[in-house]
Order: sequence, then C-alpha cells, then structure tokens
Amino acid sequence: MATETAAHSARPMRADARRNYERLLAEARTAFTEHGTDASLEDIARRAGVGIGTLYRHFPNRYALMGAVFQGEVDALLARSRELLDAEQPCAGLVDWLRAIIHHAGTYRGLARALMSASHDTTSALARCSVPMREAGSALLVRAQQAGAVRRDVEIADLMQLINAIALAVEETPDDPDLADRLLALTFTGLKADNT
Repeated sequence: MATETAAHSARPMRADARRNYERLLAEARTAFTEHGTDASLEDIARRAGVGIGTLYRHFPNRYALMGAVFQGEVDALLARSRELLDAEQPCAGLVDWLRAIIHHAGTYRGLARALMSASHDTTSALARCSVPMREAGSALLVRAQQAGAVRRDVEIADLMQLINAIALAVEETPDDPDLADRLLALTFTGLKADNT
C-alpha cells in the first residue's frame, strides 16, 4: 500500500492539474503576504478559480500549502547557509543567517507562530521546511561553537525557537524597525562562550 501511494504521488501531474497547482500557489502567496498565514483557504481557492476540494487534493491542510508556498524561500535560505559555512567569522555567519530567517518570517504575518507550533511535530507538513532549516542552522552553529564563539551547550532547536520568537515580536511591533537587531544582539550576548 505504501509503495502504491509513493508511486501515485511520483507520477507527473496532468497539465490542467499543474495549472491549478500553480494558480493555487500564486494566490496563496499573495493572500499570505496581504492577510497573513491565517488567510481563508476558501478565498484562496476562489481567487485561483478552483473549488476548495481541488485545493485540498493538492494540499491536504494549511501547513502543506504553507510549506509549498515557502519552499522557494527556504531553498534560498538553505543556499545562503551553505555560503556562510565559509564565512571568515563563524559567529557572524550564523548571525547573518538567523537575521535572514527573521526577515523571511516577517514577510508573512503568522509564519513565525506556525513555525513555533510545528517545530516539534515531525509529521507536520511544515517539517519539510523546518527539518532542513534546522540541519543547516546546526552546521553553522557547530562551526561557531568549534571556533569558540558560542557556548557548547546551545542547541539548534532552542536557537530556532528563539529566532521564531524574535520574528513574532517583530511582527507584533511593526513600528520599531530596529527591534530584530536589538533582540538578536541580546540573544547572542547570552550565547557567547565564556572566553569571548
């Protein structure tokens, strides 16, 4: 049965299904940008010119749709993390990458909250995004720890939760453009190794 399901999902989409999928992604991206990640799925389907059943055939739940919408940005963040692995100052590379995550989360109201709630649920459709992000962040964190810039007891799961919390605070305080940098600096003051 599992093999049949995997084979079914691996088949290419028909042209009309592919068009519906692409329209749904485009409309969801627009709706999430304009109204946040709690935007009405029915409205997204209507704006894409399909029924809600079609949306659910492609995306069984809101997190699956969010994961598909954000995949391109996640790919860009993952590519950036690979570039920063060669940063001259490992801690600065880690901070730059975390700043980019906060900026990404700020593009879509509600994303930070969704990521925080899905962070410990590996069955969540958002795990497709969060697991590779955690792995990329872990590589940057380990490099900063090996350089002696970050305490050895810091774990990537805790750090990602802190970053999502900063992104949520920034979302709730849009009239303070420097808040993310201040909170990030404060976070890294607490993460610094004793010898730095």
